[in-house]
Amino acid sequence: MITVNGEKLEFSGNISGLLEILEYNGKRVAVELNENIVPKTEYDSTILSDGDKLEIVRFVGGG
Repeated sequence: MITVNGEKLEFSGNISGLLEILEYNGKRVAVELNENIVPKTEYDSTILSDGDKLEIVRFVGGG
């Protein structure tokens, strides 16, 4: 079980897969894994483990 933005979630796989399931895929986001920012180039290779804590922030334009 992982925690995403404070909510528990059953998931196994990489960050890219998680973003797809949560419908963040293709959107401008920043991902923090266990208090460390993950570069977008590492989303495919970063496998999530039981107990991981993620914060996902989506950038919204405006003015």
